[in-house]
Amino acid sequence: MAAELLTAKPQLLHLVLGGELIELGGNEFKDLEKVDIVGVFPNYASAYVAWKARAQQTVDNAHMRYFIVHLHRLLDPEAKDRSVR
Repeated sequence: MAAELLTAKPQLLHLVLGGELIELGGNEFKDLEKVDIVGVFPNYASAYVAWKARAQQTVDNAHMRYFIVHLHRLLDPEAKDRSVR
């Protein structure tokens, strides 16, 4: 078990969330109570899959946007970027 922990990939947490925006080019949500928290994911690849699936469900609403937030960068801002994304 200890060997698995030493060889495991680092956890690079990502948050996927979205909702209806006030303006098309902005990033402010119209109603914070209606923000959709899709989930927290252990890496960018799994967050991207969730983001893409949810974004495709809302393609008919131009004001609806989903984002991937790099939580690992917020939790450890001094760390060198350990991932490509």
